[in-house]
Amino acid sequence: MTLKSFIVAEIASNWEGSFSKAKKLIQESKNAGADAVKFQMWRANDLYNNKHPNWKFIKKSEITFEKAKKLKQIADKTGIEFFCSAFYPEAIELLEKLKVKRYKIASRTCLLKDPFSLETLKEKSNTMKPIIISMGMGGNKKQIENIFSKNKKTFCYCISEYPTNINKINWKNAIKFDGFSDHTLGITAPIIFAILKKQKKSKNIIIEKHVKLNNSRGPDASSSIDTYELSELVKTIHQIEKLKI
Repeated sequence: MTLKSFIVAEIASNWEGSFSKAKKLIQESKNAGADAVKFQMWRANDLYNNKHPNWKFIKKSEITFEKAKKLKQIADKTGIEFFCSAFYPEAIELLEKLKVKRYKIASRTCLLKDPFSLETLKEKSNTMKPIIISMGMGGNKKQIENIFSKNKKTFCYCISEYPTNINKINWKNAIKFDGFSDHTLGITAPIIFAILKKQKKSKNIIIEKHVKLNNSRGPDASSSIDTYELSELVKTIHQIEKLKI
């Protein structure tokens, strides 16, 4: 049975509010063979206090509708799928206008502690589009499943530590999931995940990895791989897909 992977380059705040850096990251992710690039659409004031040590950086990386529209246009021109984790209901309305194909649910949203978390989940549910869900911080899985009862769902194994020590991964638990949102350093962990899922005769997997440029300096950079490593990861995953095990 052939394994098919969907590999997401999670750009998050590594674009640093710079469209030139975003364009380079999108292009290099495409060149590396990733299937999609993902950004995070939030309002800084909803999630963070302005006394946060990274506040200026967080505010700079905030994605408005006009910025999302421009990032989507860059991705479309590059020939790679664009989608987002969205953290407030109005963002879904805006992203629907851009005709995104799917949505991501971040671990923190599953806790339903941030402002508008539940409303945001319901808005995503109403789109009837595929949903990728990370629950690394916990949350009520049955409640999330009920909200998305009519959506195609992929739950991701995730440990919300940045970076994650690879020895903390519980592989017996990880292979129960069809997605892996990985925050370890390097590319070893997602490769192990792909091999284990291949052995289990899984049909489809999703792998999400934070991606940066060599000079990235934002809060996500410490748990990100560069685009050369992304290229190596994609090549290896595609080799694993074809293995006869």
